[in-house]
Amino acid sequence: MKKDGGDSNEDSHGGNGTWLLRCICDETRFAMLEMLQKEKEVCVGDFVSRLRKDQPLISHHLKRLKECGILTSRQDGKRTMYRISNPRLAGLIADIADAGRQIPNLCGGSGGDGMDADGRACGC
Repeated sequence: MKKDGGDSNEDSHGGNGTWLLRCICDETRFAMLEMLQKEKEVCVGDFVSRLRKDQPLISHHLKRLKECGILTSRQDGKRTMYRISNPRLAGLIADIADAGRQIPNLCGGSGGDGMDADGRACGC
C-alpha cells in the first residue's frame, strides 16, 4: 500500500508473483511459452500448426501474454514474431516444465489428466 492508502502498481500486479502465475496458468499459453523458450522466436502460423489450435485462439493468448508483459513482438515482413520478454522468464518456464516432468506425483502427474497419484481429481 502507498502512504495515501491507495494500491501501488506493484500491489495491483501482485508483487508476490501471483499475477505472473495467473498469466501463464493455461495449457495453451504454457505450451506457447515452452515453444518460445526453446525456439526464441515464433510466428502465429507456427503456433497454429504445431499446437493444432485455431488462429483466433492463438492470437487471443498472444495478446494476453503481451498485455502481461511476458511477450514482446517485432515485424518480420508480413509476419509478427513473438519472443519471451525477459531471459529470467524464459528460464522460469524451462524450470516449471522440467519440474512437471521430474515430479510425477504433482497434480496431473505423468498422464496430465488432472488426477493425483491415487486416481482422485486434484481440484486444479
